[in-house]
Amino acid sequence: MAGVRKKPNRIGKYQGYFVDYTGKRKFFTGTQRKSETLRIAQRLEDEHKQVRLGYRPVPKSAHKHRNKPFEEAAAEYIAWGKMQGGRRGGPWGKVHAGKKERHLQLWQETLELEMLSDLDGILPRFEAILRALKEQGKAGRTLRNIADALTTFCNWCVVRGYLLENPLAELGMIDTTPVWERRALTGKEIRRLLRVAPEYRRLLYEVAILSGLRAGELQSLTRDHLDTEQCGLRLDAAWTKNRKKGFQLLPAKLVKRLAAYADSGVVSQLYRRFFSEFAYPEGALLYVPSHPARELDVDLQAAGIPKQAKDGKLDFAALRNSYVTLAAEAGANVKELQALARHSTPDLTLNVYAKKRDERLAELVEKIGESVFSEPECAKSVHRKYVPSAEMHPKLLQKGNLGETVMTGGGGIRTPVPRSFKTSFYMLSRFIVISPCQAPNDRLSVQLFRN
Repeated sequence: MAGVRKKPNRIGKYQGYFVDYTGKRKFFTGTQRKSETLRIAQRLEDEHKQVRLGYRPVPKSAHKHRNKPFEEAAAEYIAWGKMQGGRRGGPWGKVHAGKKERHLQLWQETLELEMLSDLDGILPRFEAILRALKEQGKAGRTLRNIADALTTFCNWCVVRGYLLENPLAELGMIDTTPVWERRALTGKEIRRLLRVAPEYRRLLYEVAILSGLRAGELQSLTRDHLDTEQCGLRLDAAWTKNRKKGFQLLPAKLVKRLAAYADSGVVSQLYRRFFSEFAYPEGALLYVPSHPARELDVDLQAAGIPKQAKDGKLDFAALRNSYVTLAAEAGANVKELQALARHSTPDLTLNVYAKKRDERLAELVEKIGESVFSEPECAKSVHRKYVPSAEMHPKLLQKGNLGETVMTGGGGIRTPVPRSFKTSFYMLSRFIVISPCQAPNDRLSVQLFRN
């Protein structure tokens, strides 16, 4: 027997019930009018009675869940994601899970979703809301993240039989081209930034620039993750972006400073001072502010470094770009860059994170020009000069083989030469090697080699 409860629920709507085709009583949330909710219950019971009598086919599993509350299904989806919704069956990160909850709540309020049946035909309204958000200045990537919250939820419902099909399957692609690209800090800018930053932020910037770790990964580091023997940081799969364990090398000087800083107890004092109302990690290696990008903006302004330039903008994520760019300029090959950045593909390393510098390109062009236009300096003439050596040819210097040197006019040396010496000198001259040297006045050195 179909009916309605006497009192409405907390949102002012009446809850109706009916007997389905299996003989079980089913409840649903109706409207704010009791009479209208009763008519809906009677209609649903009549449809199920026709199924029980064989006048209608048995409804699919999705039809059973049309009246399932949206809030209940969304809570089930969030719980699933926190357990196994991440990569390789791992859980979502805390930040990602929080965004999913906020975005689903936003869609529930904006589209007035009470039950899963309210998702039917929502594509036009869904696109209209996205256009309104874009007019408010939302970036393309932000719009895609907000849209993905509901589209992935609908896909999840289809897999579990809560929906017959995804009502947002025909949603077009959203342009995610960034308005501003990130740029890498130069060496001079890094030194200026570190000079003006407080000690606790200076150490944070140094670790970020020399490791490429993200803000969330830096915040998850503890003293136990610092390896002073191998000079690096052990990364856990629970909080890395790629959900893989890893080891990030660091300069030996920085490792010693990190160990002394963590053992001093300054980090816990800073967290108690600034995070008195929030939970902070125990045994943290670094103090990471709640909004590191805002703190970086303050230090950039103090150092006189523009946040936006023709090459791109600077934020905390740009410190990772700086790390990859500095590694490339230091001579790392493609495979080494990919390993240091912990990327799955070299395309992401080279085309997204590694940045070009105009001054670096100018230096390379000048070197190319020098190799093309410069000519090697050559000697104008080559004179062969015989240098006798007793060690190489002792027979030539024996008594009687060489006559006395007679200095005469004509600008030369004329010496009576025996026949045996002429023959030996001819054989020796075949192995004379004349090579240019770097000596002044373009002189040449003649090296005699033994046969």
